[in-house]
Amino acid sequence: MALLDRTPARTAPAAHPAARPIGAGLALAALATVVWSGSFVTSRALHDSVPPIQHAFWRWIIAIVAVAPFAARETWRQRKVLRAHLRFLLLAALLGVTVYNTLVNQAGLTTTAGNMGMIMAASPVLMAVHERLGGARLGARRVTGMLVACAGVLLLVGKGSLAMDLAAGDLWIIAAALCFGSYSALLRRKPAEVGGLPFLFSTFVLGALMLLPVFAVSYGVQGGFEPTVGTVSPLLYVGVVSSALAFFAWNKAVSIIGAARAGVVYYLQPVCVALLSFALLGEAMGWLQVLCMGLILGGVVLGAGRAGR
Repeated sequence: MALLDRTPARTAPAAHPAARPIGAGLALAALATVVWSGSFVTSRALHDSVPPIQHAFWRWIIAIVAVAPFAARETWRQRKVLRAHLRFLLLAALLGVTVYNTLVNQAGLTTTAGNMGMIMAASPVLMAVHERLGGARLGARRVTGMLVACAGVLLLVGKGSLAMDLAAGDLWIIAAALCFGSYSALLRRKPAEVGGLPFLFSTFVLGALMLLPVFAVSYGVQGGFEPTVGTVSPLLYVGVVSSALAFFAWNKAVSIIGAARAGVVYYLQPVCVALLSFALLGEAMGWLQVLCMGLILGGVVLGAGRAGR
């Protein structure tokens, strides 16, 4: 009888497999976050060799080629559904593909990668604003988090004071954050019948098509860039790794652990950007950046909590 009483204890390790998917989901979310953080570093690294619009255009052309083998067939099968929601897809492509990344590249001309990452970390605050405009109650905790994060952004772009002495690149990345917040809010309205890969592939294609006329103007006025290891390698990174791999990893993470838990990992982005820019670009990281990083991270984590008192 004693042996029979102890047999259930031997089945206890069966609970471990449930923990493994959670760990895998967190790892995938962290992978996407680190990869996306590298995009800010590449934008800064290419600021004097590849025009921002051409950087954005070739990024999405490379991404389309990378994603096509996995998404083209399913996208073709859903062509009627995609056509029915063409307005939604166009708006999503405009905000998330055509405009957002072009603004990030433009910001890289005159501000540091570290600043770009920290300002972009405040974009969840903008998502909360969209929720409030949509009728949702934010609660005191979320509002407090928004104020703390905004204070960090103001101190960062004001170089230690609340005086609005903004560099051009800081203004561009603030515009990019506004765009990304709007894009993220729009994603909540994605039609359920539109699959994840067809949505991703179609927005890549539509976004690149909308960039094409501006790319032609940029090429005609500024000329092209010299295809060297120093220019092609970063473009391959943002096209294949940051666009194709990171989106795949993020979507998989959300399917495993849910959007809320995966979203918390995204708040590590400014830390990753600061460390990468320090290690790869030699950008300084002083007490002001550390203070602002703490304020922004604290604010967005606080504001990401459930609405309440």
